[in-house]
Amino acid sequence: MGRLFGTDGVRGLANADLSPELAMAIAVAAVRTLVDADSSHQPLALVGRDPRASGEMLEAAVAAGLSSAGANVVRVGVLPTPGVAFLTAEVRADLGVMVSASHNPMPDNGVKLFAAGGHKLPDDIEDAIEKRLHETWTRPTGSKIGRIHDLLDGAEHYQKHLSAAFPQRLDGLKVVLDCANGAASEIGPEVFREAGAEVIAIHAEPDGLNINDNCGATHLESVKAAVLEHGADLGVAVDGDADRCLAVDALGVEVDGDQLMAILALAMREAGTLTDNTLVATVMSNLGLKIAMREAGINLVEAAVGDRYVLEELRARQLALGGEQSGHVIMPSYATTGDGLLAGLAVVARMAQTGQSLADLASVVKRLPQVLINVRVGDKTVTRASAVADAVAAAEAQLGATGRVLLRPSGTEQLVRVMVEASSADIAQKIAEGLAAEVRSASPVA
Repeated sequence: MGRLFGTDGVRGLANADLSPELAMAIAVAAVRTLVDADSSHQPLALVGRDPRASGEMLEAAVAAGLSSAGANVVRVGVLPTPGVAFLTAEVRADLGVMVSASHNPMPDNGVKLFAAGGHKLPDDIEDAIEKRLHETWTRPTGSKIGRIHDLLDGAEHYQKHLSAAFPQRLDGLKVVLDCANGAASEIGPEVFREAGAEVIAIHAEPDGLNINDNCGATHLESVKAAVLEHGADLGVAVDGDADRCLAVDALGVEVDGDQLMAILALAMREAGTLTDNTLVATVMSNLGLKIAMREAGINLVEAAVGDRYVLEELRARQLALGGEQSGHVIMPSYATTGDGLLAGLAVVARMAQTGQSLADLASVVKRLPQVLINVRVGDKTVTRASAVADAVAAAEAQLGATGRVLLRPSGTEQLVRVMVEASSADIAQKIAEGLAAEVRSASPVA
């Protein structure tokens, strides 16, 4: 049996892989692990969710589990993941819980855990929680049972935090904001309007069933079309829990996380806030980002894929900016996790400050053609199979210094991600398809 926790909490098909019983057990085990580490006070836990229908059920199960283990619980309702992380620190909770499957389709859901201060739990604590899932334990009774309360103005506190982070006025800029019918559907448009931007909000009417449904950061067609239709200066698209964002320029051309990070790295260096003149990215970042940062004299540190590992590098080195090509952008001075609204505000503020278009700002990164193929597999350890390893070695020899190959098991889905960069799109596509076929053959889905 594999590890329960992936790169971003526990995820699965809601009410099947991720049942209310499992959600409750995770909550109980988390509190018990906390109490073992510090029994000096009754724990306080904060719980939020995205608007998908199963979140109502799983939020109830999580709250029940936390309180049954003796923790007092504060529910904040529907709020972006970074908002839950922020409020976990703001109310000085010992634990934060976000019920969300982020960019995954509506039938999925997940449980993400935050430590005190709003930081993601390290692997060893997640492992300790997982070990306790099926242990027998003595339940508290009477006055030792936790109580459950609602924090009604949590979204207001988070919105004020976002507005204070980048006070640059955005007057005169027209922004299309794709909210993915997710957790940012209310707060997102308000934050940009409050800063002075003209906002066209799309996919901002969540009904519990339409989250991430052909919209948001994983489906940019809608935001591209809306930017062109409305003559907007740019479009910003977040995912279902708004912990990441991507953008499109005034012509509808995609601006990915690598380019967003480059824009912000240069802005922060100019402002003197780019600590140690260093940016943290992942091994999935395009070679074009590495080249751009080298030419700009900015150091680039590579982390494993997953915003948690970017965060670990940022914290260990006390750095100020990091992220992923997929749109997680992390600025530890303002947030303890990736924050799509915060990153979007920062980029639009840079446009307002410089008077430059998004296309001009993003042009600092010349992306090499990159092909990513997600291969559904029966066993994610197939990347270690000898036939697959031989195919990778042959591809790397063919590319030489003009490209690279990366095979990575997904941390959240039963997939292997095959990524190839090359001097031309045709070469990258051909090599990626060959490797994908090799992976598929070595581990067919039952």
